[in-house]
Amino acid sequence: MTNVLFVCLGNICRSPMAEGLFKKMLKDQQLENKVTVDSAGISTEEQGNPPHPGAQVEMAKHGLDISNLRSRPVTLEDFHRADLIIGMDSQNIYYLKQMAPPADQKKVHLCFDIVPEKAGQDIPDPWYDHRFGRTYRQLSLALPYWLDYIKSNLL
Repeated sequence: MTNVLFVCLGNICRSPMAEGLFKKMLKDQQLENKVTVDSAGISTEEQGNPPHPGAQVEMAKHGLDISNLRSRPVTLEDFHRADLIIGMDSQNIYYLKQMAPPADQKKVHLCFDIVPEKAGQDIPDPWYDHRFGRTYRQLSLALPYWLDYIKSNLL
């Protein structure tokens, strides 16, 4: 079983959106029994909260319900369990690298680094500007690359 963890700041916008979208992609390709998906946040500030209402509305526009997800912080166990830890921006990556045991550093990746024309770019936090449609489009661009990577390298 391959384990993927998506990470953003509070785990109420980008990472739960990524989790919901990636689960749908896995189901569409009958891979939900080979890959598990979770999400977490760098901060504990939103712990226990559902996804941001704007994130839920945007996902619902695409037939995806993420209302059952709850924010949680990244734990040391996440580094041991996950095969891929995908952060949404460079600040997430900085903190993940600070937290990660040396053996798990190579698991941490910036979400857009797999997209050739977007490598090094952040997926901005829509909590600040409420542009959840932009976030959905960015995730829709990057996540198929991650799925292809998993199918080629981890399954």
